Amino acid sequence: MEKFSLPIQIRWADIDQNRHLRHSAYYDFGATVRIALFSQSGLTNAKLEELKIGPVLLREEAVFRREIKFEDKIVVDVELTKSLPDFSRWSLHHHFYKEDNTLAATLNMDVVWIDLIKRKSTIPPPFVQEIFKDFPKAKNFEWGDPLKKELKS
Repeated sequence: MEKFSLPIQIRWADIDQNRHLRHSAYYDFGATVRIALFSQSGLTNAKLEELKIGPVLLREEAVFRREIKFEDKIVVDVELTKSLPDFSRWSLHHHFYKEDNTLAATLNMDVVWIDLIKRKSTIPPPFVQEIFKDFPKAKNFEWGDPLKKELKS
């Protein structure tokens, strides 16, 4: 899959006292786009329930660049940035674009799959791995462990 994005309708409840998008709405919109990608790819809630697995966010970070106001029209995309080859650990990146294509914010996250019975991280079944192979990938996508922090000298 080349790219996945969704237009987002900003609601009055998404606005804070400074009359711009409240910080937690960015995380909500990121989740909306991720779950839409999952569902459209066949990883519906029913399928995840059947497989007895679920994604768990270990880290989620927002970087705010431009204000988003109530009247703004935005589009949010999602892409894989890093993953272990078995997709047991992976990282995602979201871009929040305003109507004029201005980058307003980014979200970065590290995720693992959890076995819902054992309550421990797990390797997803081949069905999930095949779906993830087709997910949109960042230009700088790399295979590796998203949770290992490289030491820069």
